[in-house]
Amino acid sequence: MSPSTKLGGAFTPAGTNLALNRMGYGAIQLTGPMAFGPPRDRQAALAVVREAVRLGINHIDTSDFYGPHIANEIIKEAIHPYPKDLAIVTKVGARRGPDKSWPAALSREDLAGAVQDNLRHLGLDVLEIVNLRVGGQLAPNENSIAEPLTVLADLQAKGLIRHIGVSNISQRQFVEAQAIAKIVCVQNHYNLAHRSDDSFIDTLAAQGIAYVPFFPLGGFRPLQSPVLDAAATSLGATTRQVALAWLLQRSPNILIIAGTSSVGHLHDNLKAASLVLPTDTVAQLDRIAANAA
Repeated sequence: MSPSTKLGGAFTPAGTNLALNRMGYGAIQLTGPMAFGPPRDRQAALAVVREAVRLGINHIDTSDFYGPHIANEIIKEAIHPYPKDLAIVTKVGARRGPDKSWPAALSREDLAGAVQDNLRHLGLDVLEIVNLRVGGQLAPNENSIAEPLTVLADLQAKGLIRHIGVSNISQRQFVEAQAIAKIVCVQNHYNLAHRSDDSFIDTLAAQGIAYVPFFPLGGFRPLQSPVLDAAATSLGATTRQVALAWLLQRSPNILIIAGTSSVGHLHDNLKAASLVLPTDTVAQLDRIAANAA
């Protein structure tokens, strides 16, 4: 069995030559609590990144505002020079305040500086994919994203960015974005209990655009549901594995970036790729969102 098969198969976003294994890794937990400050155990953080790559993960999601700078520095220390097939996807559009806040940083100067920071701390000459992060903490607003996205398109034309994605956006903003740049991925809040993007995912799948759910396991408050518990028990799996397997079965364009600071949890998460959910289990899980509304 190939690494791609063991990791949920691969997906190639339209307009790229990236065969991204669908089980990726999110770097947010390489830092301290609330993605601020250093990790409790730097050696453990380095070990997780190295093990992820050893297992065949070729899609790492990160940002220079994790830490800030720390997640990218750990990734670089752990695996630079990078494997040729590894896609490091970063995001810009926010910064970190000393109070651990996440204020927007969408001016031309902010965005250009963020791209340079990501390049420097990752040790790269070009960023494979840069997501423009807009909106609120967990949900999009309807503000125009034309101005900041044009800045990223200019940086792409200068050769600093290979591909552009968008994060925390509405479907209307996605249409606006497509008029400015070729969009290869969308990263929004989505999981078993939060499914407002159902139709959006289907639209993106039809266009060959990747959908990358952030907080796939519920975020800082993990998913909790007796239905999920029962499904996990019946399948001899963990609730995390069932939640991730549900996402993989939801649509072929969904890429997983579950984060962890533990090698053991990393192995557990990847087992979701081989977990097949029966039709009746999927139907039961599909009702979680309705009950949470």
